[in-house]
Amino acid sequence: MLGVLGDLVEDVVVWVDGPLRHGTDSAARVFRRRGGSAANVACFAAGQVPARFIGCVGDDPVGDGVVAELTGHGVDVRVERRGRTGSVVVLIDRDGERTMLPDRGAATLLDRVPDAWLAGLTHLHVPAYSFDGEPVGRSAVDALARVRRAGGTTSVDASSTGMLEQFGRERFLGLLAELAPTFVFANRSESAYLGLLADGTPGPERARLAATTVVTKAGADATTVDVPGEPPFAVPVPPVADVRDLTGAGDAFAAGFLAGFLDAGDLHLAAGLGHRSAARVLASPGASFG
Repeated sequence: MLGVLGDLVEDVVVWVDGPLRHGTDSAARVFRRRGGSAANVACFAAGQVPARFIGCVGDDPVGDGVVAELTGHGVDVRVERRGRTGSVVVLIDRDGERTMLPDRGAATLLDRVPDAWLAGLTHLHVPAYSFDGEPVGRSAVDALARVRRAGGTTSVDASSTGMLEQFGRERFLGLLAELAPTFVFANRSESAYLGLLADGTPGPERARLAATTVVTKAGADATTVDVPGEPPFAVPVPPVADVRDLTGAGDAFAAGFLAGFLDAGDLHLAAGLGHRSAARVLASPGASFG
């Protein structure tokens, strides 16, 4: 079973029809969706492998709705209920690129994870958003360590350069070195910021993650998989005809990749499944399959 720990929130997705006009109206279409990077991964993976979500949502009607929606996709949802369910405003421009305004609310309130919530997991995935805030940060680190001690594999998604800058580059690299996850997922800008790009002689940052495979996505360009002790290899991305909204594409990739890894252990195959999964979300609003 794949476990995913992190945020479950409401996304307010805004497709902007043109440039934002300061101080007046701008034409747009607005969609409300269940969101949260961790919840997205669990949702997208559930059709491929058994998936469990672990987190905290508010004890409110919005929390009821997002829990029911995620459960309806076949995810085993384990959540604490307190506080106020978070919301994220996601502005999508005409090129499909996102600008996010997050208010994570109760997602930061996850306390120590019960043993029963980790029982049976063969892999635990945690987006880096979960390290930002307490007590969820301590809970995420503790859960990853417990799954490793039990013989499972783990992964961390770098999440966003904005989050990494706020958290601190050296602090994040030190945390990764401590956690030694099986995989780190990042896009090209995140890998560059962390010094993990596989485009030359490995630097000191890469040496600190000597046991970790770094998977770097590059949009329509090939994904690079950098396995410790082996030459990095690239997996081309098949063309996608209709790209309107990039929200959730990275989460869908992680879901497909991890499902492939858990099923077959072949990283070339896993990256290809990740691309196929990501392509399915690019034409629909928010993190949803079209």
